[in-house]
Amino acid sequence: MPLGFKDWCRDFIAASLVALVAILLAAAFTDSAGAAPLVSEFLDKAKPSDLVPGADAYGPLSDKAPVVAAMKNGKRIGWIFLTSDFVPTAGYSGKPIHILAGISDDAVITGVRLMQHHEPIVLIGIPEARIKAVTEKYAGLDLRKEAVSQGSAHDPDIVSGATVTIMIIDDSIVRAGIKVAKALSLGGLAPDSQLASAKRQMDRTNDQVKDWQTLAGDGSIRHFTLDVDQINSDFKGLGDPRSEEHVEPGPGNDAYIDLWVALVSQPSIGKSLLGDNGFRNLQAALKEGDEAILVAGNGRWSFKGSGYVRGGIFDRIQVIQGEISNRFHDRDHLRMNQIAADGAPAMKEADLFIIRKASGFDPAEPFRLQMLVQRPVGAIDKLFRNYELSYDLPKPYLAAVTPQAPAASPSVTTEGPDSAATIRNALWTKIWQAKKGDVAVLAAGLAGLTLIFFFQTFATRNERVFSILRTSFLVFTLVFIGWYANAQLSVVNVLAVISALFSNFRWETFLMDPLIFIMWFAVAAALLFWARGAYCGWLCPFGALQELSNKIARLCRVPQITLPWGLHERLWPIKYIIFLGLFGMSLYSFDMAEHYAEIEPFKTAIILKFDRPWPYVLFALAMLAPGLFIERFYCRYVCPLGGGLAIPARLHMFRWLKRYKECGNPCQVCAKECPVQAIHPTGEINPNECISCLHCQVLYQHTSKCPVVVGRIKKRERFERQTGIAPQSGTTPKIDGQPKVNFKSHPAAGDTAGMTNQGAVQ
Repeated sequence: MPLGFKDWCRDFIAASLVALVAILLAAAFTDSAGAAPLVSEFLDKAKPSDLVPGADAYGPLSDKAPVVAAMKNGKRIGWIFLTSDFVPTAGYSGKPIHILAGISDDAVITGVRLMQHHEPIVLIGIPEARIKAVTEKYAGLDLRKEAVSQGSAHDPDIVSGATVTIMIIDDSIVRAGIKVAKALSLGGLAPDSQLASAKRQMDRTNDQVKDWQTLAGDGSIRHFTLDVDQINSDFKGLGDPRSEEHVEPGPGNDAYIDLWVALVSQPSIGKSLLGDNGFRNLQAALKEGDEAILVAGNGRWSFKGSGYVRGGIFDRIQVIQGEISNRFHDRDHLRMNQIAADGAPAMKEADLFIIRKASGFDPAEPFRLQMLVQRPVGAIDKLFRNYELSYDLPKPYLAAVTPQAPAASPSVTTEGPDSAATIRNALWTKIWQAKKGDVAVLAAGLAGLTLIFFFQTFATRNERVFSILRTSFLVFTLVFIGWYANAQLSVVNVLAVISALFSNFRWETFLMDPLIFIMWFAVAAALLFWARGAYCGWLCPFGALQELSNKIARLCRVPQITLPWGLHERLWPIKYIIFLGLFGMSLYSFDMAEHYAEIEPFKTAIILKFDRPWPYVLFALAMLAPGLFIERFYCRYVCPLGGGLAIPARLHMFRWLKRYKECGNPCQVCAKECPVQAIHPTGEINPNECISCLHCQVLYQHTSKCPVVVGRIKKRERFERQTGIAPQSGTTPKIDGQPKVNFKSHPAAGDTAGMTNQGAVQ
């Protein structure tokens, strides 16, 4: 039940003022941070000669792009840039990867240094030196060739077990380098706005119907084929001996990949391949500016795979055009029955894929269909090879070129000189689309938890049912949110947000991990309504692991320990001291604070599932072990995240936990049964320590444990005996085998004014 109106207004105004100040601060720091490139923050961590050989000093910042001159004896001999100033370099961890690189006037990379990352790969047996060695090999990369080939003129040096991270590093160095070279006109590369003054356009008036042979002959349909012998040879060339143990079986001349691609949004090609009715249906599915391609195959390799079934994403193919990469989702997919063109061969699979306008795709310009082939070589290990099929719309389908005036030179910001279309197609939006299935599951879980809190009286009415409900939700939290989705929040997240507000706040950084972002949004909302308990008691995977392990211990009859109230109360402040220590440390050095934040065993127990060196595993087990005897020991006394959340939770606006005036005096049932001893002997609930497990609400209605309820049942029974009035149903409803009493159903039911919700300590 809500507080009184005056109290509610007081809390609401206070919360609103704090929120307003936070928003103004964030906006102010965002604006100020946007003007300052990040490259300056990392220059003191690398020698100029490491990035540009022969350089002895850093020069001034260029006025054309966020790059710094590399000087030798007062003369500029090259440029130095930070990849994250040009491209959103979020890694597998969802946090930025910062890489410094040098570039010559000939558009050649002269040196690379990995400056900062938060990837978990170095914690599971891959030494960081190996990752740094890979990045340093990019010295000598000719960006002119990369610009012509759209980044495919080299083969990245993939490190087994770190494939995603290396691919992101590779993409960051190449794309950022090309942007720098174009912005500074290095090596003859001109800015995009100064390229050809004429633009090709697709002719949509040409709708002549052709047969399959004609379409294949004039390039309307492009074909790619690869046999079994070649795919085995290509994987053998990776140098991994496991590949030869998992070869594709013969015969060797069988087609492994046999793929056809066509741009069917062009009317002539579309009507020829789809037929008149099929093309009309396609047009109805396309929005203005959308395009579509046909992908058909006959080989052993399927371009669809199964990723779209699990997560709605076709992870084996993508369209690449310049700096644009477009991966398809189930909403972009249309099934085909058959190809209508005369003479078309039968296809095992043929589907249509829509390229949305927001991607910035130009159908008149060349593009590539990139195919990802994977080979399992272990229980979870896979090897990967990429193949590409180029497509260029034939001249008969191109309209006469139209002159195009050069655009004004773009200003380079810390997000890089991206076009509006590229910005709309930002990396974080692709990640959200790829994880929409996980987002939907998490959203459903959060919605269910919200209903539990809003209808807690109904949810806690039956003790046994509620116990099953809570245990099930804790399993969901541990397995899905924690071990599967890795959405375990950490005090490092809190420190990172605070640090970003005072340094270089970027929404893209925090949007790179959808589930973490949603969790923080949910926690922020819950802090205003229910204090910190909504997260700590229900959504924290490590907290769920503690409680579930304690339940198992109880089933095994492990004795439980109740600490004396005086000792318990004096142990509370430990987690606040740890949080304040980490916060102060982060103001001096965020890296140091992140290192000492290992006092949280979350990374070991949840993110890496105990797959770490033994000291970390022993520490995590040491934090879990006391919880077998003292429920949620770590949550109560050590967790800095809980301490950090408890501070803003003081502003929560409502007091939902119902209490009787007899609670605490004389009744001590709730205080004794509270799993984390968050109820004072005097009956007040401490919101800073409460985990909102709702056990006290179960007791509030319990017909055999709560003295107030028991007394009212007896009072009603005496009234019925004296008056001879029986219950309307003829029998008394029961809860868990005990009579259920509706206190409002009878004038003699008792003093309902005694029911309050003044259980919180202010």
